[in-house]
Amino acid sequence: MSTSSLAERSLAAVWHPCTPMKRHEHEPLLAIDRAEGTWLYDTQGHRYLDAISSWWVNLFGHSHPHIREALTQQLKQLDHVMLAGCTHAPVVELSERLAALTGLGHASFGSDGASATEMALKMSAHYWRNSGQPEKNSFVGLAGGYHGETVGALSITDVEIFRSAYAPLLRLSATVPSPDKRQALPGESAADVARRAAAKLEVWLQQHHAHTAALVVEPLLQCAAGMVMYDPLYLRLAREMCTRYQVHLVVDEIATGFGRTGSMFAHQQAGIRPDFICLSKGLTGGTLPLSAVLTTEDVYQAFYGTDTARAFLHSHSYTGNPLACRAALATLELFEKLNALKENQELAKQLSAAFLPLTTHQRVRHARHLGMVWAWDIDTTLPNFAQCYHAAAKARGLLLRPIGNTLYCMPPYVLQAKEVQHLSSQMLAALEDCLAQEAQQYPLI
Repeated sequence: MSTSSLAERSLAAVWHPCTPMKRHEHEPLLAIDRAEGTWLYDTQGHRYLDAISSWWVNLFGHSHPHIREALTQQLKQLDHVMLAGCTHAPVVELSERLAALTGLGHASFGSDGASATEMALKMSAHYWRNSGQPEKNSFVGLAGGYHGETVGALSITDVEIFRSAYAPLLRLSATVPSPDKRQALPGESAADVARRAAAKLEVWLQQHHAHTAALVVEPLLQCAAGMVMYDPLYLRLAREMCTRYQVHLVVDEIATGFGRTGSMFAHQQAGIRPDFICLSKGLTGGTLPLSAVLTTEDVYQAFYGTDTARAFLHSHSYTGNPLACRAALATLELFEKLNALKENQELAKQLSAAFLPLTTHQRVRHARHLGMVWAWDIDTTLPNFAQCYHAAAKARGLLLRPIGNTLYCMPPYVLQAKEVQHLSSQMLAALEDCLAQEAQQYPLI
């Protein structure tokens, strides 16, 4: 089947996310036939390096034999059973493993990141209700924060394009300034920016803590805001304030977890323990949808009893699916088997060196790097830079999707030397392609 025919059928039958569908009349869909390692192959045999890990989920390459074998064996034994009144080995083993990694426990499972956010919000507000403080039912987040697109998650998301159409449906939460290190004044460090932002948070908590259930943050990296990075000091100060003002701290590690920021979980770089952690994306290595929320013993005990109204009544049909849990266990095994966190440090050095011509490009502003994430703000007059770059990169064998004028890269952890060179050289070449288009649209007079 040709790429065009599959793409045409898809346009007629599938509602694709995050893009106005009419745009695909002149931006053809990429019809993927198979994937292996870091590469995606379309139905015509062309290949594309998956430089954003298929929306930040694929950690160890596509069709990894270890994960594939684990899924095959699990499928032979147990495909699914409801978790209400039943249990099974994969969900128990995964819950135990995540508890050991996070220092939290009592894992509750969902299907995706937004579902994890929903669970954490409901758990937090319900905790305060069970504790005799039902008035603590509002939330606060960071400016530019993104936590998913279901109604609850969208209410604490501060990215206008995602929530403006649905504002009448939402109980919009408050926002406090982001500790975005790009906001540093002359002579200031990233830690100074963190202190300034934390001071604004404290003013807000002083006034509103009596009605606030939780502060929700993406630790160290706000992805949808344009790969905003900030100093771990902010998390330490936020943790202290949340404890003092009796407000839960929820860390949304959906995109930042599982080695993406350099540590297993981003908040660990601040040396803190949150009250809730939300996990998804890399949890299954990019194979099956799964999310989890873990919390403290104190929160769990507030729900413990025989009264149904006191229990946490959030579920879905595939909660704790054995196949997804087994894929997650296999993914965690790969972290140990491949010594991934340490190996990523060396890979990150290679990538940073290879990216140097891009990082020092005269049209790049605020080049930044954290763990296995790189970002560059592009100084351009092109009104459609993201679309231009996506097309230019695709023509050069790369899958990349800039956020506005922010070009970023989040590759799988298994890039080889030749792939590093292909990625870095073609990213730079794709930028030059777009700048050439800019020159044609806006010639110097």
